[in-house]
Amino acid sequence: MLNSFKSKAAEQDKSVAARAAEVMEQAEHSVVGTVAPKPARTTKPGPDSCIGSGMSVIGKIECDGPAQVFGRIEGELRASDLMVGDGAQIEGNVIAQNVTVCGRVKGTIHAVRVKLQSGGAVEGDIFHKSLSIDENSLLEGSSRRVENPMDPSSSVSPKKKDIQSSAPAPTASIGADDLQRVESARAEWSESAGGTIQ
Repeated sequence: MLNSFKSKAAEQDKSVAARAAEVMEQAEHSVVGTVAPKPARTTKPGPDSCIGSGMSVIGKIECDGPAQVFGRIEGELRASDLMVGDGAQIEGNVIAQNVTVCGRVKGTIHAVRVKLQSGGAVEGDIFHKSLSIDENSLLEGSSRRVENPMDPSSSVSPKKKDIQSSAPAPTASIGADDLQRVESARAEWSESAGGTIQ
């Protein structure tokens, strides 16, 4: 009886092993058959490129995808999307689809969308399609909306007749001290010119 039990158990083990092997083989074939083709390379092949706060780079930088800068760069920077972090400094031209400035940029920016966030500063010209400037940010230069801001020819300065016909830019705010200085200078000029100003 013990021998017959052992032989039945052995037969059951063999049949279970055979079924398991069969199931595994079917699973392999179905997995291999349903594996999707390798996706095409996108503009973001991996994590963002990053220049850390302890890094300083001199030279031209080109990124195929997004980039984040927390350190210092001297030279041109090209990326699909760029985030200039708090404390970061860039001295050179910036060319990207989207630029967010929380640090400092000294140079020309060519981007479709530019955001100067609170604490961000740009010393230079901005050629853009869309520009937003938060309170407590600084722009020392000009901004110009152009149809294709990433095209280098968009940075050509306006013609002389455009400059003559354009109105001066409005001032952000004038304090009482500034107003007194203007009135005082106006009075001095009026006296030296020998007339009065209305």
